[in-house]
Amino acid sequence: MLTIILSLFSSARQAFQTRAALQAEILALRHQLLVLQRSSRSHRLRLSRADRFLWVWLARLWSGWRLALLIVKPETVIAWHRKGFRLYWKWKSRHREGRPSVSVEVIDLIRRMSLANPGWGAPRIHGELLKLGFELSQATVAKYLVRHRKPPSQNWRTFLINHMQSLVSADFFVVPTITFRRLTHVQLHEMFSAELSGSRSCWCSYIGQLCQ
Repeated sequence: MLTIILSLFSSARQAFQTRAALQAEILALRHQLLVLQRSSRSHRLRLSRADRFLWVWLARLWSGWRLALLIVKPETVIAWHRKGFRLYWKWKSRHREGRPSVSVEVIDLIRRMSLANPGWGAPRIHGELLKLGFELSQATVAKYLVRHRKPPSQNWRTFLINHMQSLVSADFFVVPTITFRRLTHVQLHEMFSAELSGSRSCWCSYIGQLCQ
């Protein structure tokens, strides 16, 4: 009795299915029968890559694939799909050949031109190489340039020693008086001299700028 009820329920469900869904279900059932016939001798499912690809494809296009799947769990098909997704992007992001490598002769030529002409940068050497018939980018030329040593710049201690005699300390403040007036006080003093050097007009102009 239960078998008859299940058969009637299956027949009613198939009556409301579209033709494409019916064809997909027939394909899934026939495929599982072929897999079982193939695996009957070894008592173990023998699934090839084509079998896994078929079920991944059915899972993508057919919403009722879980009901027709009997040989494996639906989670297994989802795992196959994820593995295929990883393999696809691994193939997509594979290492591709980039620019052709620069020969040793060209690298040596770039270094010799850089040493012989310290004032030439990458744009100038790149232009000269193009005139000689070498096809390469300016970034490649800049990569193999000889880096000339520049004289070391002075540090803070060297700066203080070089300008010690001209250092001036300045103090500026405002004093409010009892009559609500403001007295501006500016005090300049050389660090290593008792008197201010320079012309008087120069210091007066400087003080005037501070007061403004």
